[in-house]
Amino acid sequence: MKPATSFASWPAWLGLCGGFALAACQYLIYIYAPVESTMGVVQKIFYVHLPLAWWALISGGVACVAGIAYLHDRQTRWDHLAHAGAELAFVLSTLVLITGSIWARHSWGVWWTWDPRLTTALVLWFLYAGYLVLRHLDLPAPRRAVLCSVVGIVAFLDVPLVFFSARFWRSIHPAVFASEQGGLDPAMRVAATASVLAFGLVWWSLLVLRARSIALEARGTALAARLMDDE
Repeated sequence: MKPATSFASWPAWLGLCGGFALAACQYLIYIYAPVESTMGVVQKIFYVHLPLAWWALISGGVACVAGIAYLHDRQTRWDHLAHAGAELAFVLSTLVLITGSIWARHSWGVWWTWDPRLTTALVLWFLYAGYLVLRHLDLPAPRRAVLCSVVGIVAFLDVPLVFFSARFWRSIHPAVFASEQGGLDPAMRVAATASVLAFGLVWWSLLVLRARSIALEARGTALAARLMDDE
């Protein structure tokens, strides 16, 4: 008899579903959604840039909430989840800055400008880069976890600034879903929404799998330390 599929494998299946969903989104992006009149086909990078940005901010939220939970009850599972969330926030923020620079070059004629949204996004990138540096400090695990939890909470304070910067300050970066600036063509809105949701499935899978791998690594390190003590 073949063994039943373990419930523990659901993140992998979720990621696979997300991959198929992203593949289906390519039809919406390149066929269904119209070509933007000013930027042309280069504007299609928007459908990659937007999901990366949204889920980078949500990853920061996960790191913040998990950090608060760890400070409350000191359970290591929260620390592992915060670690995974911060890593995803850093990786996705890096990709956001790269894709945003490509968009800026074709839209504004420069690779970078100190626009409020770009500046706050860069600050966020540095905050999570610092968080990951702290993760590798030679400190007792509980002390390091507390320190990282605090930094993760503080770093999240920049997330609302990134999200609302195009509305709070004069910015050349468009507020994508703001009707005052025209918003999106309905077909573009469908493609963008589908891309965000599809990437969310992949993101969820990555978050859970990375948190589990961090937990396994911590157990392995603890076991190796005990074996060395026994010797």
